[in-house]
Amino acid sequence: MSPKGDKKLFLLDAMALIYRAHFAFSKNPRINSKGLNTGIMLGFTNTLLEVLEKEKPTHIAVAFDTKAPTFRHIQFEAYKANRQEQPEDIEVGIPWVKQIVKAFRIPLLELDGFEADDIIGTLAKKAERTSFEVYMMTPDKDYGQLVEDHIFLYKPAFMGNGVDIMGPKEVCAKWDIEHVDQVRDILGLMGDAVDNIPGIPGIGEKTAVKLLKEYGTIEELLNNTDQLKGKQKENVENFAQQGLLSKELATINIEVPVEFDELDLRYDGPDEEKLKALFAELEFRTLTQRVFGEKIKKPQIKVSEQLGLFTGTEESKEKEEEVVEESPLPAIQLHDSILTSVHDYHKVDGEKAIKELIGYLELQDEFCFDTETTALNPNEAELVGLSFSYVPGEAFYIPFPADQEEAKQKLELFREIFENENITKIGQNVKYDLLVLKNYGMDVKGKLYDTMLAHYLIEPEGKHSMDWLAQQYLNYRPVSIESLIGKKGKNQGNMRDVEVDEVVAYAAEDADITLKLKQKFDPIIKSNGLEKLLHEVENPLIRVLTDMEFEGVKIDTESLAEMSVLLDEESKEIEKRVYELAGEKFNLSSPKQLGEILFVKLQLDPKAKKTKTGQFATGEEVLSKMAGEHEIADAILEYRQMVKLKSTYVDALPTMINPKTGRVHTTYNQFVAATGRLSSINPNLQNIPIRTARGREIRKAFVPRDDNHVLLAADYSQIELRIMAAFSQDESMIEAFKNGRDIHATTAAKIFQVPLEEVTSDMRRKAKTANFGIIYGISAFGLSQRLSISRTEAKEIIDAYFKEFPAVKEYMDNAIEKARKNEFVETILGRRRYLRDINSRNQTMRGFAERNAINAPIQGSAADMIKVAMIHVYEWMKKQNLKSKMILQVHDELVFDAHKDEVELLQKEIPKLMSNAVTIEVPLVVEVGIGSDWLQAH
Repeated sequence: MSPKGDKKLFLLDAMALIYRAHFAFSKNPRINSKGLNTGIMLGFTNTLLEVLEKEKPTHIAVAFDTKAPTFRHIQFEAYKANRQEQPEDIEVGIPWVKQIVKAFRIPLLELDGFEADDIIGTLAKKAERTSFEVYMMTPDKDYGQLVEDHIFLYKPAFMGNGVDIMGPKEVCAKWDIEHVDQVRDILGLMGDAVDNIPGIPGIGEKTAVKLLKEYGTIEELLNNTDQLKGKQKENVENFAQQGLLSKELATINIEVPVEFDELDLRYDGPDEEKLKALFAELEFRTLTQRVFGEKIKKPQIKVSEQLGLFTGTEESKEKEEEVVEESPLPAIQLHDSILTSVHDYHKVDGEKAIKELIGYLELQDEFCFDTETTALNPNEAELVGLSFSYVPGEAFYIPFPADQEEAKQKLELFREIFENENITKIGQNVKYDLLVLKNYGMDVKGKLYDTMLAHYLIEPEGKHSMDWLAQQYLNYRPVSIESLIGKKGKNQGNMRDVEVDEVVAYAAEDADITLKLKQKFDPIIKSNGLEKLLHEVENPLIRVLTDMEFEGVKIDTESLAEMSVLLDEESKEIEKRVYELAGEKFNLSSPKQLGEILFVKLQLDPKAKKTKTGQFATGEEVLSKMAGEHEIADAILEYRQMVKLKSTYVDALPTMINPKTGRVHTTYNQFVAATGRLSSINPNLQNIPIRTARGREIRKAFVPRDDNHVLLAADYSQIELRIMAAFSQDESMIEAFKNGRDIHATTAAKIFQVPLEEVTSDMRRKAKTANFGIIYGISAFGLSQRLSISRTEAKEIIDAYFKEFPAVKEYMDNAIEKARKNEFVETILGRRRYLRDINSRNQTMRGFAERNAINAPIQGSAADMIKVAMIHVYEWMKKQNLKSKMILQVHDELVFDAHKDEVELLQKEIPKLMSNAVTIEVPLVVEVGIGSDWLQAH
């Protein structure tokens, strides 16, 4: 362990140290006068100070995990899945710990897609190459794989045990291995219950060490399974891939895209002013004395009840100044919770006070509002209260009576501001609030701004809840809804049950935070070039979706009842056939029993895969591969489809009918799919099956609202292929689309080298699959699976495709290259999809990102187009004052409750509006159908 020089770098694994602090104080929590549990913050700070004082590092950094999925979650969905929900004190403590780290002026390192150990491993290796002694401070055993002569594992003192510093010699001795890299093999063999790494069943630490002494690595062990015996041989052979995956999951990535900058990591002492303020907030008097050699009084922060009804008055300013003077510290406002932040929240009741508030709201260019209700479903929710905010830190709450008529009368007082076209209304998931108010007879007019949508554009694959955004962007933890109405479940109450004075703080805080988030997001939206997409597409679409959800769609319950009986009879017949083919009765819904029948009794696949629990895999993917060869596999798939159709749609749809309206009101989500596509729930319209005859019949149950209406469906034809043609500028594809030729037949003629008139239906089928598959970066293996052809033939089709459409191949290569440079791709309207794994050394992760680099701009542009089309059609229908209503959006299709007097006009105008939504070189074709139900119209 000879030192390399005087440069000493400590890299701290924040979450490992935070969890240590949690366990240390779990039985003896440290609660300060504000009710805040400060054990995490105290434990972490003590550990940090111990390192700074005793080890005197010249350089230091603290690495954090983020909540974004890592490459390990992509490789293995169950990675860390069995971890319990993060304890509340840890969730509360993390933002504070980050503030402490920043106040010490220590770099805080975190990167979506990677864990802290990956960041630490990468920096440790880079630092060692520039003459540093590196200490990785963590109790985590996995770090043993990284140690070298000048890189050490530094296990901090804990529960009576002293500091343990481990180099290669110590790590090898601890594990009884020859070299540190075998730590990965041990973890691959035995697994890791903490991270849910499965390993190989039946192999514990002792067996793993014994096997490695003989074979050296997992790979070499797998090459010599013939030398193993009995159950061990069976397990190693059956779970070989699981062992290799486990080793990969346990491998710390030392190629994370983080720069090593000596100057950035140099430790020059804390920011005393900020650290003193933090210690005062946390009431760390002993630590203050230890670090600064002085005692400190608890700061006195006065909040809302001491200020006037409306801030901005001279009186309120004077009182704020008094507060600052009473505190012995600089006036640093730390956004953490309602208990520690200066705010001014008011209950406003009585007509006079409400009108005074409305007078202030009328003067604003924009204000934030939020509804408090009794239910998550806006069509069932009763209005409990309204909150408003137009100045950060100040908000107002107005309670509403339970009586519907009285509530409507009170709401009338707000009509002039809600219907004011010149005031922008801001909200978090504001569509919900619009629907609640619409059910009370109030239409909100003017521009809309949804903070959820703004963040969705900034970080499409991130979380968008207000609590999450507040913690991430404002370092603020909002009041928990569960603290008011209890935890989720049958015993949870609703806001009507809570004392009004308790609701005031919660509701006003919601409006205040949302306003602050809007102000935080605006400059990010601008710098990312997303203003047009947000203000001209996503925000205006809110009103379109609000009206669609409000209208709902009528369901024919009689036809569904008939279909339910039919599906029940058919599924029972198929079940009988399965039993006949199996030669015995068994529980067809039991994967375990089914696996035994298929792979033990019938021996359908000698190489059948097993799940991590040791039973045979019998999922759809497994059965689909066997379909066509084994009649029983086809029968089971058909049975499952019948059962799913019956339970998910046929029997479920009638239960979703709103008793007040007699219609089903789906909920559209704008901020779920990273591609920009809309999704829907209750029911999920996007998942209604269309590939099978029985699945398509579900659409027969969607009918017009009355005899004066019919259903009209308008559908973009092959929109993604047309966008691909336009993006790639492939002359053959563009020419085919411009001349209205069958694109799949044209493709078949080219790749199979036959005249167009000689293209067979089988050739066209293969070409159609290739056309759509190419967009999704399909491989020869994938194409062979879809078409049930050999991999050789599939490769020949793909090679012929790229030979005949070279511009498509060039587009794909350029899309990947551009994504590698930017780490994101964009749609035709500038919607971004971030591809942070595009330069990964991991082939699986990189391949996934490369396929998205090709597909996301195409799929996202199709999403952009139909959203713009919806806005244009909606505005035209409003302007024409039509009786017809837009009621459904599914994939590339819009469905209308068309009044019979307006059908001709709709047939003429809707295709025009849709085909001109966004201009590209290839013509956009819209097909229109009319019928007495959705299936007939489609």
